[in-house]
Amino acid sequence: MPFTCSDICKIVAAFILPPLGVFFERGICTDFWINVILTLLGDIPGIIHALYIICKY
Repeated sequence: MPFTCSDICKIVAAFILPPLGVFFERGICTDFWINVILTLLGDIPGIIHALYIICKY
């Protein structure tokens, strides 16, 4: 699957602040709130979830 420039920007945002990457991809929806909770539990689960959401959509 080829990545566009916007996907690369979302991935960088996901490493800096995981909910931001999910917000750029999906907006404020259930995935965003799940990512906020996972990020509060630890950065790694939030990053993994953000990368999954960005690559899935």
